[in-house]
Amino acid sequence: MAPTYLDDIVAFHRARVSDDTRDWRERLGTVRYEGPSMLAALSGAPTTDIKVIAEVKRRSPSKGWIDEHLDAPSLARAYELGGAAAISVLTDEPHFSGSLNDFAQVRAAVTLPLLRKDFTLSANDVLDTAAMGASAVLLIVAALDDDELALFVDVAQQCGLDALVEVHDAEELRRALDQGARLIGVNQRDLRTFEVSFERAASLVGAMPAGVTSVVESGLTTRRDVEDAARAGFDAILVGETFVRSATPQATVRSFASVARVPGA
Repeated sequence: MAPTYLDDIVAFHRARVSDDTRDWRERLGTVRYEGPSMLAALSGAPTTDIKVIAEVKRRSPSKGWIDEHLDAPSLARAYELGGAAAISVLTDEPHFSGSLNDFAQVRAAVTLPLLRKDFTLSANDVLDTAAMGASAVLLIVAALDDDELALFVDVAQQCGLDALVEVHDAEELRRALDQGARLIGVNQRDLRTFEVSFERAASLVGAMPAGVTSVVESGLTTRRDVEDAARAGFDAILVGETFVRSATPQATVRSFASVARVPGA
């Protein structure tokens, strides 16, 4: 398989974690998240409308700057007022221009569950996520082997975090389910071509068993896209660029969050 942008980012973060000398086993049991649950926010009542995870995102490796001067806490407050169920905050600095400061400011500005959006490649990364007050950690199946995925899911559970386990294809979905993932994100964007395939995403949500909360990620730009996701059976959507670029993010979030889910889809 040809190298992807993810390969370069993962290589950077593997070098980062190799320099981390902290013993995660000693930290386990001393770090615990005690705030609102991401999973409950996305799967609990009311369940008539699709749930929205609104993302604070300054830049992407493929598109460059989205908003170089983004005001993270103000944007997060607009998301909350617009009816978002949860907020995602990028903390990767070299590739997305996110920061721990963005996360801390958003945490202080809103009461919603927060997803720390970063490249989780060690148990210490999971524990750091809990320590900063995130509700959920992102685990990208394509970046992890089975042993890592199992360990990080277990550490997340032990420190009170939900794990949003991201998949791109049927094999990755199988691996996620094998580890007992209950919150699964389907990234519609192909890691090799950057093309968005809704049909592939829809086939994956259709293969998920009952009891799994599903999130569709990437490529949602219009209310029609959200309606398609609801008809396919997704419980939630994760949207960043569309909200950040909107002149009225509160209203755009509200429009997306008012799309009715399709019972039994």
